[in-house]
Amino acid sequence: MIERTLFREEHRIFRETVRRFVEKEIVPFHAQWERDGIVPRELWLKAGAQGLLCCTVPEEYGGLGLDYLFDVIVFEELWRAGASGPGFLIHTDLVATYILSFGTEEQKRKWLPKMVSGEAIGSLGMTEPHAGSDLKAIRTRATRDGDDFIINGQKVFISNGQLCDILVLATKTDKDAGAKGITLFLVEGDREGFRRGRNLEKLGMHAQDTSELFFEDVRIPASNMLGEEGRGFAMMMTKLSQERLAQAVRSATVAEIIIEWTLEYTQQREAFGQTIFDFQNTQFKLAELKTQAMVGRVFTDKCIDLFMQGKLDPVDAAMAKMFTTELHCKAADECLQLFGGWGYMWEYPIARAYADARITKIAGGSIEVMKMIIARDMAESQRAR
Repeated sequence: MIERTLFREEHRIFRETVRRFVEKEIVPFHAQWERDGIVPRELWLKAGAQGLLCCTVPEEYGGLGLDYLFDVIVFEELWRAGASGPGFLIHTDLVATYILSFGTEEQKRKWLPKMVSGEAIGSLGMTEPHAGSDLKAIRTRATRDGDDFIINGQKVFISNGQLCDILVLATKTDKDAGAKGITLFLVEGDREGFRRGRNLEKLGMHAQDTSELFFEDVRIPASNMLGEEGRGFAMMMTKLSQERLAQAVRSATVAEIIIEWTLEYTQQREAFGQTIFDFQNTQFKLAELKTQAMVGRVFTDKCIDLFMQGKLDPVDAAMAKMFTTELHCKAADECLQLFGGWGYMWEYPIARAYADARITKIAGGSIEVMKMIIARDMAESQRAR
């Protein structure tokens, strides 16, 4: 097996800590959280106390100042356990990153320590009912009123939407300026006029709260602006590679664990006088998936390395997301088949993994958008020759 050389001894020790936390504080309760449709706030405080949130935030803002691999380990251990409920990725990898990258000193000192501790839960408000991957088409408006802005509009499919205390919100401050009319704001969860709609019933990821959000004359001070007015779209574009890399990390991890579950099950389950694994079809299926998972893992780790060097470009990130999420869904489908009827039962982790998998080809930019990015780069490279 190819060794994951990115990780050092301190990463191995931290992974053991995370794995113990997941096994003790999450796995025994996750089924109930799926029925509830939400993870309790207490889990966030426990995770914060263990140093599992926002690992890369500098010490001056209450964090540990660790490298990105520590965040990766947290994400991998959650997904390896099938714990799709805790929305730590959105909180850590996106919201905290936006504030750290673009926030004022006051904004950083106000929010980052609370996000590290789990006292404040972060969410990202970008998607709207009529505008999915097309962020330029958002309609939520922020209108200047003296030293304030007044926000009206709505968002949908917002992870951590029911729990969030701080929201990075994409708005239009100039409806006629296209992408250059988009501005980001920090909106507190207790602002008057900010209303949480339904906790949406999804195909999978049942324990993660995913919401509609409504803004009715929400007044916020201009000091809540994140970055510069009209620079929101450009700021979002700088973070897409990181978001897509996180999706690749997730899918590479889940594909591996699904294959492990299936190998164990097929070696124990008997049919027609032999184990399911003894059938050549089973062996060929698992051998093919194992090989593809290894390719996906090596490529994803290479992209992590490039990201940590500041060299991950959008095309490589798109390729990683496309390959790993398609493999993720393929592995879930083909491995469930090898479980037979039991694979369709919710008590088996393969059933939940199958339901959870499908969103990966949509979230963070659909597979079709990834293919457009890759194809466009191919055409531009051809013209440049």
